[in-house]
Amino acid sequence: MFVLVEMTDTVRIPPWQFERKLNESIAEELNKKLANKVVYNVGLCICLYDITKLEDSYIFPGDGASHTKVHFRYVVFHPFLDEILVGQIKSCSQNGVHVSIGFFDDIVIPPESLQQPAKFDETEQVWVWEYETEEGAHDLYMDIGEEIRFRVVDETFVDTSPTGPSSAEASTSNATEEVHKKEAPYTLVGSISEPGLGLLSWWTNS
Repeated sequence: MFVLVEMTDTVRIPPWQFERKLNESIAEELNKKLANKVVYNVGLCICLYDITKLEDSYIFPGDGASHTKVHFRYVVFHPFLDEILVGQIKSCSQNGVHVSIGFFDDIVIPPESLQQPAKFDETEQVWVWEYETEEGAHDLYMDIGEEIRFRVVDETFVDTSPTGPSSAEASTSNATEEVHKKEAPYTLVGSISEPGLGLLSWWTNS
């Protein structure tokens, strides 16, 4: 679920931090820049693990700050495919079950990856597993807040870097639409379509 990623960056330290130890100032700046940010094709950055190498620091004309090229390792949330995770149901919609693991909310289990047969209850706004028994079908509701065990089957990274306007004639309404359509930079796709996966209460309650 968590991996160590080797990274390189040039860190700018302002003059008023020169009295501090260089490693401390660099660690603080790296965490300010990366913590809780998604790096494209890398994952969600959590915290600095260690600094492996500091190159020479330079002060450029017109800028009193020091610039240091730093090699470091960062703790990143990036589950591997087929990894089993446990989260909580955040909400349900026609698009599937939306899951949170506390510090990361962009997880979706699409309808085709639920225990089958499944249906969406419009009144309750939850998905229901129509569990077949000898006595007939039992509706097992996937209520909000319930703990759910799922398998990671896919991931999606979206480059959310700022881009210039595609046309000088772009209207304010178009800009507003783009804000509403803004996608999450990193999304996990889960599945519960196998025995043992789904709500923990399904498999632990007698």
